[in-house]
Amino acid sequence: MGEMKSAYEKAMERVAKIGEASREEKLTWKYVPEGRRLAGDYLKEERNLVADLGAYGDEEKAYVARGIEEVLLRNINLPVNDFARQSTRKAMEGIKLVKQDKAALENVYSKMRRIFDHYQQEGEQQRRQSYETLRQRFQARLQQLAQQQGLPPGSRIDAESQPQFQEEWRRTLAQLDSQYVTLLDEYKQEISSIR
Repeated sequence: MGEMKSAYEKAMERVAKIGEASREEKLTWKYVPEGRRLAGDYLKEERNLVADLGAYGDEEKAYVARGIEEVLLRNINLPVNDFARQSTRKAMEGIKLVKQDKAALENVYSKMRRIFDHYQQEGEQQRRQSYETLRQRFQARLQQLAQQQGLPPGSRIDAESQPQFQEEWRRTLAQLDSQYVTLLDEYKQEISSIR
């Protein structure tokens, strides 16, 4: 019978079969994380992306820019509050600094801004109406349960404080936002394809 191999020996055999990493893989492993770090610092207002990119050679710059773009694209979100609006604005400005085709980028940004405007105006109205409808439905259900349990009619039970209401509202909100998120993801893909 043959000798049993340790897990380490088996792993080393698999590594040997994989072979040496390509130059592109090595560049990706080294410079994409650097770009991610630079983008994180930029979002904290600690970096000048143009100057940072200028410190790299042409070949490395492409990988650093890819890392920057990944982080900045993840920070473009629906304007649910002031922080999200500011973060999105900063991320969009940063992407503009690393992209070459500014006209194509601005075209996508125009579409994104329309989505953001719609989300804040018509979407806000839709969210308010959905919230009120859900609140009334829950309130009626709670009143009915209270009567079944023998509580006096007119007993006030706050539907909004109920965990079931909060959970249902989160689901409803996610469903309302999903159409916007889908479009936003498509626009992010467009941005990724721009040079």
